[in-house]
Amino acid sequence: MTATYDAIVVGGGHNGLTCAAYLAKGGEKEGKNKLKVLVLERYHKVGGAAMSEEIYPGFTYSTCSYVCSLLRPEIFRFLDLPRHGLEVIPYETNGQPNPNGEGIVTYRDHDRTRESLRRHSIKDAEAYDHYAAEISRQCRFIKPLLMVTPPDPTQINPFAQNRINPWGKREDLDGLLKIAAEFGRMGEKQMYEIIRFWTMSIGDFLDEYFEHPRWKGFSAASSIIGTALGPYSPGTAYVLLHHYMGEVDGQIGAWGFARGGMGSVSKAIASAATEAGVEIRTNAEVAKLIVRNGKCVGVALKSGEEIYAKTVVSNLDPKRTYLKLIEKSDLDAIDPDIHRYAKNFKIRGSSGKLNIALDGMPKFAGLPQEAGWGTVDIGGDFDYIEHAFDDYKYGSWSKRPFLDIVIPTSVDPTMAPPGKHFMSVFVQYVPYKLAESPWTPEMKAAFEKDVLDTIEENAPGFRKLVLHCQTRTPWDIENEVGLTEGNIFQGELTLDQMLFNRPFPGLGQYRGPFDGFYMCGSGTHPGGGVMGAPGANAAREMLKDFKHGVAR
Repeated sequence: MTATYDAIVVGGGHNGLTCAAYLAKGGEKEGKNKLKVLVLERYHKVGGAAMSEEIYPGFTYSTCSYVCSLLRPEIFRFLDLPRHGLEVIPYETNGQPNPNGEGIVTYRDHDRTRESLRRHSIKDAEAYDHYAAEISRQCRFIKPLLMVTPPDPTQINPFAQNRINPWGKREDLDGLLKIAAEFGRMGEKQMYEIIRFWTMSIGDFLDEYFEHPRWKGFSAASSIIGTALGPYSPGTAYVLLHHYMGEVDGQIGAWGFARGGMGSVSKAIASAATEAGVEIRTNAEVAKLIVRNGKCVGVALKSGEEIYAKTVVSNLDPKRTYLKLIEKSDLDAIDPDIHRYAKNFKIRGSSGKLNIALDGMPKFAGLPQEAGWGTVDIGGDFDYIEHAFDDYKYGSWSKRPFLDIVIPTSVDPTMAPPGKHFMSVFVQYVPYKLAESPWTPEMKAAFEKDVLDTIEENAPGFRKLVLHCQTRTPWDIENEVGLTEGNIFQGELTLDQMLFNRPFPGLGQYRGPFDGFYMCGSGTHPGGGVMGAPGANAAREMLKDFKHGVAR
């Protein structure tokens, strides 16, 4: 048995492609022989959840992910993604329609947003500065942790032996000291606020600043997207922060559209990887990892082909990786707790997606007809969102759902024919399994109808514009995209599944339980979204192991 490759990346989503590109370029930059890297993707094209396809003639759909902000600027620069065709168009305006009055409008410009808010509540307009300052403080603390390997506080003895990474103990200690020093530079009040924020609900957090019900409901949107939690569930404040840490053109918290759809992100990263020498194979589904004598030595494809490598890195989610690709007996030989961790890993699906081709631009009630809309959220106040969550808790899709809507063709005409538009509708809450029955075509049609009816209520005349609708439940997302239960973050962003505990205790630093095995997907630190950080961080650890002679 001879290793054919230095590294095999399982899964051609954006994190897998980022990891592959960093491995290829990093091996070259260190002055060593260029690493031979292979990406294996089960679909006929790469991208995973960051993919664009022509589902309806003339229209390009961003089939799963739909907006861009979290992709780290360090990755933009290192891979020179603009040169590979990636352009992100920032949008200016977000809104919440109101069939019974004036809607909520926010802008990329802070002062303009505050003046808009003044139309609804003078008190809230005055509080907005304090709210924004607090969010910025939280971001300043967490952002430096995004592109680093999270130090494990249990591994602080510099003299202890470590089977996988004998030099990493000192790094854990140094990493913890750096975090402690950053924390210590804060005042006592800020320390308390950091700890409170990470554990509190978005409802409690916003209640401390604002009074207007619809404004609070609108502000809570990013804290519930992709989660199986309601607005008063502990931990949802951090999910808001997770979405706030991105940037477009250097503006923190800004969001935009990738020109040509979100597949442009994956296409650009794949181009950079290929240029660096990475080999990419599509229609190549991995059936299992080959583990021999406690070392991962390659993969077996569904076709029966076996491919060997010095290292294997999985971009799949932790459940799919540990429960489907790895034999339980191989895990038990290392540590029987790992299989239990994988089974108990929280990855509940809670979101659906509709992609719609429109014959024209809809008009939302209570909102000005401005060009360049970003997100349009239908969700009302906390009561509206909580009732939607109640439906989900009892095994049904929300009959009056929270909707996060974007129409990227309002600023990017390349995605639809002239005068037509593409609409992406992210739906919260939708269970992976229904209480009364499995998902059937009839149930899926009823779900679609409830979503379209909700949009029609907030944009009269909308239904007449619909040319085509692609509807996905979490079950569809799992089976078509490969995300377990359709969870867009590859695992819930709760405190027990973050930092060194992501995905599992003791395996939160991208290295798996076997020599030569790693993880690089959103199920690792720092989590989900089209960020690229997990892929880049995992590659850094792999390159370190190659340098020290462990990955061989």
